Amino acid sequence: MSRIKEETHYAGFAAIVGRPNVGKSTLVNRLIGEKIAIMSEKAQTTRNKITCISNMEKAQIVFLDTPGIHKPQHKLGEYMVRIAESTLKEVDVVLFVIDASEKQWLGDEYILNRLKKVKTPVILVVNKIDKLQDKRKILQIIESYRKSYDFAAVVPVSALEDKEFPQLTDEILKYLPEGAGYFPEDMITDQPERILAAETIREKILQLTRDEVPHSVAVEVLDFKERENGSIYISANIYVERESQKGIIIGVGGSMLKKIGAKSRSELENFLGNKVYLELWVKVRADWRNRENDLRDLGYK
Repeated sequence: MSRIKEETHYAGFAAIVGRPNVGKSTLVNRLIGEKIAIMSEKAQTTRNKITCISNMEKAQIVFLDTPGIHKPQHKLGEYMVRIAESTLKEVDVVLFVIDASEKQWLGDEYILNRLKKVKTPVILVVNKIDKLQDKRKILQIIESYRKSYDFAAVVPVSALEDKEFPQLTDEILKYLPEGAGYFPEDMITDQPERILAAETIREKILQLTRDEVPHSVAVEVLDFKERENGSIYISANIYVERESQKGIIIGVGGSMLKKIGAKSRSELENFLGNKVYLELWVKVRADWRNRENDLRDLGYK
């Protein structure tokens, strides 16, 4: 029998963890009905913990989208893994997201071993089931993962195609304490607008540039001002680690940078509800991912 009572309000925190590129950010955007977390087909897109708030009639679920847990190759990677692992201790329930179209990797076992060290209940979310031609494979996947961990629940989903997630929401609510919401009802994230602007620009770079660029890119918003006419002026530096990467982002005659700016500006205008003037510069910051001072300057602290 469910513990959920119709007349009671519930509020709590749910962490979303998993290997890079299993669809965590797509899932959290769908769960709250707004695009907050940036998305890309490239792994390790999310670098910080992102708070996304879902307000329902009888509950407030605060989703914490985390960087993909992986074996770090640099200090930025170490920071990302620390953020993801520390989040496990802060929440009421964990959503462990896997990709149904891929076999169980060592990276999944690595995460499960980390989950065994905390007492937080874990829901296995089997994502990307839309990629399976034979849906009977879902049962095989579930059976395989259940051998490694005693999950509180298992929920198959397609973050790409599903519009609602009633089964997943019901399972989350089972582990949330009774109480009022932590955030106002009209709030969907606690991310400052400057951070959202920087992440939007970085998302467009990930989507438009070649494979050798994305992980080396950081964006720093220098100026974010609302003008008297209501428009918003944003200026930002795009940092890369090598001159060759700078050339790729600028493009022939500045063509790539113009595309990045146009797509970023359009999305920011939709989100902010105002006309946006955006200025971008590209600069080389050699080996910034391994330099503590650079990481701190760029907000990874």
